[in-house]
Amino acid sequence: MPLTVTVWLHSLSIVVAAYLLGSIPTGYLLMRIFRKQDIRTLGSGNIGATNVLRSGAKGLGAATFLLDVLKGALAVLVGARLATMGFPHLRPHDATALAALCAVLGHMFPIWLGLRGGKGVATAFGVFLVLVPYAALGSLAVFVVVFALGRYVSLASVLGAAAFPLFAWLAAPWARNYLIMAIVGIVAGLILVKHQQNILRLMAGTEYRFGSGGKKTPNEAPNPENGPA
Repeated sequence: MPLTVTVWLHSLSIVVAAYLLGSIPTGYLLMRIFRKQDIRTLGSGNIGATNVLRSGAKGLGAATFLLDVLKGALAVLVGARLATMGFPHLRPHDATALAALCAVLGHMFPIWLGLRGGKGVATAFGVFLVLVPYAALGSLAVFVVVFALGRYVSLASVLGAAAFPLFAWLAAPWARNYLIMAIVGIVAGLILVKHQQNILRLMAGTEYRFGSGGKKTPNEAPNPENGPA
């Protein structure tokens, strides 16, 4: 088999494995199993941890966040393992960066739910916690500070994601190549795009503020594209 074809097949195995791991709809499954409810019909309609929490299932919300982080981290670890299997071996950092992107895409566009998934924040944190740990912790610090000041999960998520490429550049000299920085930028950009409606509501002053109660604003109809995840 030609070497080029082998490399493509090797890369494809990482893409498929990472996507399938990322596409596990943990919030949807937990609500179905333990509450017999479809989270897509509640609150913002999003399948992520924030909406599960807002539905009143605090334990399930915490579990959703943790599992979304873990599945992202696992996808990167699996990508690193697959990179060393077969011939030729793929460069570890390239393989793990590819796995990171595909895991986040899996969460955002899961095949099991008609490509309508979450916003990717928790899963992105998981993949980058393994790939670029100090940068991930820097973004987490931004999230915590912004959330503590404003109580807006969406604003904290957007600013944390926007800051991540800079943290990655500063914290990981090995990541300063076109492929890895491009993937970092794509993931951050996807999170911002997924929060487009939240950004518009923040500008209009109608965005949900954590702890302000469960009442929805007129602009917040159940929709998988609304609400941070």
